Amino acid sequence: MRIGIYPGTFDPITNGHIEIIRRASKLVDHLLIAVALNADKGPLFNLQERVAMVREAIDEITLLNQADEFYTTIEAKTFDSLLIHFAESRGANVIIRGLRAISDFEYEFQMAGMNARLNPKIETTFLMASDRHQFISSRFVKEISRLGGEISEFVSARVAERLTHRFHKELATTI
Repeated sequence: MRIGIYPGTFDPITNGHIEIIRRASKLVDHLLIAVALNADKGPLFNLQERVAMVREAIDEITLLNQADEFYTTIEAKTFDSLLIHFAESRGANVIIRGLRAISDFEYEFQMAGMNARLNPKIETTFLMASDRHQFISSRFVKEISRLGGEISEFVSARVAERLTHRFHKELATTI
């Protein structure tokens, strides 16, 4: 059985992430979306909120995949350890990473090299974002939303709703 892991902070999950998940699900038998605690990044959403958003996306992707006759199981899990240790504990044989730009590649290439040194049995596979999603990042989506911009083409309607609610709530507490 081919088990893949697609790790990230997913703060929040974007349409770019969803595209990578959908494509990755066609490469493995079981796909774990590994939501990192990663408190160092100072996420806007707590771990439970991020997992809930990822699970909503998984439900939508699963329906789309079934319509296309792909039956990979996809699930969300949290982790707060070295990615390679999490992958080993789950029996994964591939780590999937999305790339948007050359700047992503340099960092991801170094990480893949370190992971290969830690466990050469676990392969890292890079999936290039489509030209439609190359510029989307969670950081930009949060900034656009915080400043009242339109984000509906970058995230699902539910994620946009959560962002709007979060920033209106934040704005109300500062006034």
